Amino acid sequence: MAAPTPSSVRRDMLLLGLLCLGLFGLRLGSSSLPNPDESRYAEIPREMLATGDWVTPRLNGVNYFEKPPLVYWAVAANQGVFGANEWAIRAVPALFALGGVLLTYAATRRLYGRNAGLAAGFVLATALLYFALARILLLDMAVSVLMSAALFCFILGVQEPAGGRRRWLFYGVYASMALATLTKGLIGFLVTGAVMFLWLLVFNQWRRLRPFYLPTGALLFLALAAPWHVLAALRNETWAHRYFVYEHWERFTSPAASRPGPWWYFIPIVVAGLFPWTGFLWPALRAALPGGWTARKENANAWFFVTWAAFIFLFFSKSHSKLPPYILPVFPPLAVLIGAWLARPGTEDPKRLRAGLVFFTGFSALLGIALAVVVLYPGRIIRDPIQALALRPYAFALAAIALAGGALTLWLELRRSSIHALRAMAVTAGLFYATLTFAVPDIQRPGTSELARIVKARAQPADRVVNYHEFFHDFAYYSGRVVDVVDGKGELELEEDAAARASGRFIDDAEFRRRWTGPVRLWVVAEKEAVTELFADRAFRYYLLGETRSHYLFSNQP
Repeated sequence: MAAPTPSSVRRDMLLLGLLCLGLFGLRLGSSSLPNPDESRYAEIPREMLATGDWVTPRLNGVNYFEKPPLVYWAVAANQGVFGANEWAIRAVPALFALGGVLLTYAATRRLYGRNAGLAAGFVLATALLYFALARILLLDMAVSVLMSAALFCFILGVQEPAGGRRRWLFYGVYASMALATLTKGLIGFLVTGAVMFLWLLVFNQWRRLRPFYLPTGALLFLALAAPWHVLAALRNETWAHRYFVYEHWERFTSPAASRPGPWWYFIPIVVAGLFPWTGFLWPALRAALPGGWTARKENANAWFFVTWAAFIFLFFSKSHSKLPPYILPVFPPLAVLIGAWLARPGTEDPKRLRAGLVFFTGFSALLGIALAVVVLYPGRIIRDPIQALALRPYAFALAAIALAGGALTLWLELRRSSIHALRAMAVTAGLFYATLTFAVPDIQRPGTSELARIVKARAQPADRVVNYHEFFHDFAYYSGRVVDVVDGKGELELEEDAAARASGRFIDDAEFRRRWTGPVRLWVVAEKEAVTELFADRAFRYYLLGETRSHYLFSNQP
């Protein structure tokens, strides 16, 4: 295949960059950070900036050993440059997502040609789950992109003869695995390494592996990944057990994390998350693997992407800890396969896109009906009738876009051409996503940011700020200070931090009532349901300073 010209690569990357800017950047900072995830991953970097300690992550002043710090560092750096705001925080996953799209484009282009690269990048950027996670501060987008970088560098590296290009691609493997390890732990190299090993073993590709520059590559990996792990272990005596034993072994092999799911948990997530491209996956797989298993050596590159997606899917399906974002790393290889198939000349079968377009129409119809039903009849999905009422205009608009777009796509496929129908499908997805960004503030659970801003503006340094019967991550972030917690530590890892346990900030109800009558002013935030009995006690005198639909802010002084 002819080497790509630098000018065409730059044009393609600019085109994909503009697409991602629109998809991932539209109204990125328009909503507050919800509890618990985004607020958690914003508060830890805030505390790093406040304390100057970049080794030990802390949440509300308590050691937090659940994950390594790479994303925390990135968010802290962004806040240091652009200020503490929602846009700066969410720009981190958006930039990682952009990097993932460009990596997918570059790798696919190298293997299958320019059109395939553009198509693969477009498929990945517009897949529903990828779009959603590009706009939410979680660790999953970053680790998915870095794992993908390692695997893309590997499959490109084994194509090259010994020399400078091959060496740098393999160094990319080692560096990307190290950064993925610094993002979400040992899966950064164990899972990616398992994919590579399995492909080499099953498809007997060992001769393509050498040279793979292990001595210098291992040194590069250790130089990037090891220092933080060593420093964390030296500074925190409980870190090693929590990080290696609980977070990696027990969460995978037992229900310790309380995130169970059936064996098929990720199947509907992949089906829905690949929207609007789901219907194209099966024909893409068939086309990528002609001759099936008997021709596996001839199609070893395509089988690599199948191995990548299948192994990661099975790995997380086997785990006892399941959440929807975990499956994101299967999306880049699926985008490669779909993109390569879409870019094939249509002369071999002018109706080859029909099955995927019909699937899109059917899925869009179901989606439109489901959106209308969910807001008209609140229940298991939306339990709050006020929230359902607020979401109705958006849900009806989204339903109309899905139904009309699906119908138009089918009509164009039957009356015009598949290319016209494919364009209509892409426009429908774009309008759907753009409208969805306006609904985000009402989709989120009610938080405490409004009340936290009151405290930040009015509380004095000597005052005590208290979370009652729950720790509210967003309150700590938006108030800009660590808080006391009454009878409810939430996910705070007090067992890992003797100093935090002895700080006097984590108290029971009896101690709270004693402090309430003391000279120090207390600013207290609580869910309304949590203080029903407290407010009913006539002996409990309080001043209500703020109120939202779900929370109170009150004090022992006016």
